[in-house]
Amino acid sequence: MTDKEQIIQLYKAMYTAMINKDRAELERVHDDSFVLVHMTAMRQSKQEYINAIMDGTLNYYSASHEDMQVEIKGDSAVLVGKSRVTAAVFGGGKHTWQLQLRFQLVKKNGEWRFALASASTY
Repeated sequence: MTDKEQIIQLYKAMYTAMINKDRAELERVHDDSFVLVHMTAMRQSKQEYINAIMDGTLNYYSASHEDMQVEIKGDSAVLVGKSRVTAAVFGGGKHTWQLQLRFQLVKKNGEWRFALASASTY
């Protein structure tokens, strides 16, 4: 499998783990240095983000992937993923968003991991 294929697979695995509240998989796909920057500019560390999924602060129900662009330079990469995501977050109602996530990834010991993500809509 090419690096690009691995990164796309990682993106899909992340969404499946978010929907299934799979802590082990969320821990695996995110580097320990991971930070998520929400559309509101709020920042969450890896553990804050995973805990918010696990405790229901962030509830994800489905994701339909529309576009994934990957650029790789050595052991770092950028992925811009566009997906229609149905979620209920921070106490709000269930909605479907056209969510764009721009990820910076790192490759350590032959494995790609998400290091930084910035959320927006498209």
